Amino acid sequence: MAEPGSHDAGPCQKVDDGMTRVFALLGKRWTGLVLAVLMQQPAHFADLRRAIPGISERMLSDRLTELGAAGLVVRKVTEGPPLRVCYALTETGAALEPALKELGAWAERCLPESGTCPERLR
Repeated sequence: MAEPGSHDAGPCQKVDDGMTRVFALLGKRWTGLVLAVLMQQPAHFADLRRAIPGISERMLSDRLTELGAAGLVVRKVTEGPPLRVCYALTETGAALEPALKELGAWAERCLPESGTCPERLR
């Protein structure tokens, strides 16, 4: 195995289909944040909007629709009055928790708020 930062003259391998599918969904702006909020607990639309500063209603609606279509989020309607809609992770969505927590821990170690990567200081 080559040292990090060194270049092996061999060809790069094609990215596998699984990683392509994961990042096609999770690589979209706001998607990870929506999942992170829902990992804490199910939430109503307005609560999600307040928990994710900067997201528009349209974008939140789009992301929830995409996550629902992917089987990661379920929309639960409680009859009113008033009618209430709550969003929650499915079992499949909740299965992402270890991976997302690890990404959060990695960010704490490697993506400091100062913008300077600790490894560059070595």
